[in-house]
Amino acid sequence: MSVSDIYLNFARMNRTKKIFTRRFIRLRCILVALIIGVTLHLRADYYSDYIDLYAPLAVEQMEKYGIPASVTLAQGLLESAAGRSTLATEGNNHFGIKCHSDWKGPTMLRDDDAPDECFRVYDSAAGSFTDHSLFLSKKRYASLFSLDPTDYAGWARGLKQCGYATDPNYADRLITIIERYALYSYDSHSAGEGHEMAEFIISKLADTHPIRRARGLHYVVAAPGDTYGKIAKEFHISKKDLMKYNDVKHDGEIKPWQEVYLQKKLDTPPDGITKATIGEGESMHSISQRFAISLDMLRALNPDAKDEAGTVLRLTKNK
Repeated sequence: MSVSDIYLNFARMNRTKKIFTRRFIRLRCILVALIIGVTLHLRADYYSDYIDLYAPLAVEQMEKYGIPASVTLAQGLLESAAGRSTLATEGNNHFGIKCHSDWKGPTMLRDDDAPDECFRVYDSAAGSFTDHSLFLSKKRYASLFSLDPTDYAGWARGLKQCGYATDPNYADRLITIIERYALYSYDSHSAGEGHEMAEFIISKLADTHPIRRARGLHYVVAAPGDTYGKIAKEFHISKKDLMKYNDVKHDGEIKPWQEVYLQKKLDTPPDGITKATIGEGESMHSISQRFAISLDMLRALNPDAKDEAGTVLRLTKNK
């Protein structure tokens, strides 16, 4: 049984039909934050700060629209680099929502799936959270609302299946963030489960890097502060081999939520994907990790490409 299955069953047993007042929501967020802070012993980093700041907003959106607060928080953390991306700092856009034809507000251009894509700009972070809920309320994502609201893993996979993101490992990233920071605690509708929740969180500390699988390869998702040496030690793998698998020559802190492969990457991209654009804060290596394609092969396919945002890379030999 997976982490998400265990929690889903736990939440179902404890969920009530009580409608929360705004005051109770705030008190509950404070309680859960204290539980998480004490039991996980997380260092004071910008990811924890982001959760403390925006958890009340995420819970309010959950109560109004039915979108799990854990999923909203995880998407915000991932899409905005915990509020530090240019989209977030300059445009209050925490979810990477693009303009689309129905957007009439201010905009800004950023490299994403293609160079100079149009993104929405908001007056405040609250506006971004509300628009995120409205965006997911569209018909395209209707199937998600048939899921149990505490089924964060189902929501994460459903978002990917509905085409929310082109990243093939988007769901695994979200699930990793939710489980790393116990964000599922914010999805519960029961007020009296503090002790049980704390014990549940503690019981999951051993699985700091659940092994994921994609395209036949085993990998883990790096958390803030991870290094190749730390992960190699955890899985009893030679650090030299692990670094070779991931096309790095010097150990150091890994980019948060990046894949770390436990075996050699492939020389071909996922089916149906022929090109990718280096986005803001990314590199050719980031693309290599995202699509599990060796960096040497990626460079061979793009011998004259600049390793900078906005560069479109070929992922296949076919023109």
